Amino acid sequence: MANAPAAGHALDVLTFLARHATPQPAAAVARELGLPRSSTYHLLAALVERGFVVHLPEERRYGLGVAAFELGSAYTRHAPLQRLARPVLTRLADATGHNAHLGVLHGRDVVYVVEERVAGRPSLVSDVGVRLPASLTATGLAILAALPAAQVRALFPGADAFVRRTDAGPTSPSTLRPLLTQTRTRGYAVEQGYVTPGLDSVAAPVTDHTGHPAAAVALTVPTEELSDELRQSLAAAVRRAADEISRRLGRRSR
Repeated sequence: MANAPAAGHALDVLTFLARHATPQPAAAVARELGLPRSSTYHLLAALVERGFVVHLPEERRYGLGVAAFELGSAYTRHAPLQRLARPVLTRLADATGHNAHLGVLHGRDVVYVVEERVAGRPSLVSDVGVRLPASLTATGLAILAALPAAQVRALFPGADAFVRRTDAGPTSPSTLRPLLTQTRTRGYAVEQGYVTPGLDSVAAPVTDHTGHPAAAVALTVPTEELSDELRQSLAAAVRRAADEISRRLGRRSR
């Protein structure tokens, strides 16, 4: 934003407000962003005038306005994640010869938003719009492993938060934690028949510009075909696909 500092500062203000659960005083905005107070008030006034920020005079605080909400709603309508990810998943499925999918976290579930099927491969229970327990899917495990531990604890506080589909998979926070640790160490998640016996999956997280896991990419393979060598190869392909989608979402280069 070197050529448009005012625009950059305005976006920084909106991002700062969006990251807080409650409206913030102007002094906090100025302090956190390292801006002069006079400039901060001018920015806030301009954003209030255009509806992106609302001023709460009794509280002497500022929060996001209706125009910011409309932008968020437009983002959802445009389905940019699916649009950006689909060609990457198409190439991934073509290159590996296995079914590929993209899922997002919704509460304790994963919702599948992109599915790329390969002719002749086994049918899957996952499809666009299908929800499955996040703790049982490679997609969900990849996302959970990239979340702060406190958020995972809030989602899965006890054994009653876990669902079983087969005899495999985590059943409590104490059995989930090692899986997430292994996932972080490897750089990808593994699911071995937790959802459908005879089918295994590998997945890697997609992160947005803040580093937050926005989704995960996965490949599903018949267990009988999945040697250690093939798993490593597919995991590398999944990680490359996830990295490409992350870059398309605007993640800064590492």
